[in-house]
Amino acid sequence: MKVLNLVRSPYTSLAFNVAYALGNCIIGFLNPSWWFITVGAYYTVLAITRFSVLQVRRKASGNYDAELFARRITGTLLVVLSFCIVGVNIMSAIKDRGTAFHEIVMITIATYTFTKITISIIGMVKAKRSASPVLKTLRNISLADACVSIYTMQRSMLVSFPGMEAAEILLLNIFTGTAVWIVVLLLGINLIGGEIYRYG
Repeated sequence: MKVLNLVRSPYTSLAFNVAYALGNCIIGFLNPSWWFITVGAYYTVLAITRFSVLQVRRKASGNYDAELFARRITGTLLVVLSFCIVGVNIMSAIKDRGTAFHEIVMITIATYTFTKITISIIGMVKAKRSASPVLKTLRNISLADACVSIYTMQRSMLVSFPGMEAAEILLLNIFTGTAVWIVVLLLGINLIGGEIYRYG
């Protein structure tokens, strides 16, 4: 039960978010790779946003208007970040196919990514049963976090393991990047909706 509560804690997601942001920034500066630096910056913004929402939740003490304001601000930020993903996707297609890693490193990245997906799903189920704007905001942040993690993992896996031509890798990365952009954009629009999506 304690382990389950730890996994479900929004602070656990925040810790994962910060770790992933730092990891991408470090890899980006060591390689160097603008892709990892940009993705690291993306996750840094998400981590700051998640922390801010948690602070609002703590100080608002159930004040719906305050939570709704935080939700709309976060939604606007996700919309802006979604268009940053478009730029990253274009940059990826032109200059950077992805960074190859050792098999053990890729297994670690995959495990980490699927853990984040699991946490996002748990948060989604929890938020579905609640009318709290903060819980729905945290849910959408977690989903935006997980989507870009999947995209990053895919890019590295396709160049780390043989079997696909460069043109096929490029096409799949563009497709996945576009799908991630659309999902994050819709997550932002959902949060901006406020009262319209109060029970959504």
